[in-house]
Amino acid sequence: MNGSENKKLKDLTDEELILHFQKTDDIEAYNILVARYKDPLMNFIFKFLGNRDLCEDVLQETFFRLYKNKNYYTTIAKFSTWIYTIAANLAKTELRKKNRRVFFSIQGTNLHGNDEVTEFELPDETYRPDEYADSVIKNKIILNALKKVKPLYRELIILRDIQELSYEEIAEVTGLNIGTVKSRINRGRTRLQKLLKHIYHV
Repeated sequence: MNGSENKKLKDLTDEELILHFQKTDDIEAYNILVARYKDPLMNFIFKFLGNRDLCEDVLQETFFRLYKNKNYYTTIAKFSTWIYTIAANLAKTELRKKNRRVFFSIQGTNLHGNDEVTEFELPDETYRPDEYADSVIKNKIILNALKKVKPLYRELIILRDIQELSYEEIAEVTGLNIGTVKSRINRGRTRLQKLLKHIYHV
């Protein structure tokens, strides 16, 4: 494939690329999709499983499923929703199989005391040397707290607050209705708030 053709492929949307791959078996279209989703999917899977070796296995299997089952994709769904569904199902299977605890880290959280579903905001990532030691201690506490949040809530928090999927996309990934998605996210955040109350004084 020459440079101009490759450039045109890279300009295609995810949905256009997968449809092109379905029609032509063009491996370059597949490679572009892998390049686009390798890091975000690895980030998602790692926050769910907390083990890099397992994450790499699940990521590899996710892309294998993409290659093998490319014709199962339809334009009814966004490609991102479809690929996240595959990764989430594989990660949950691995979690059940290994009966491992889930680890993922977050730099901070905006905690609220009401019952309304609210946005989960991440703080400025600017490095602050004078606050580094305190943030490390808090991060360890947050990790321990997150391990106590039920997986069915944790998965939704990851998808919404870390991967920044919309409620509609999360509903498609999980097969839940939007009301249930919002309710579980709220419950998960409330649980996390209670576990972290002593360090955030809320």
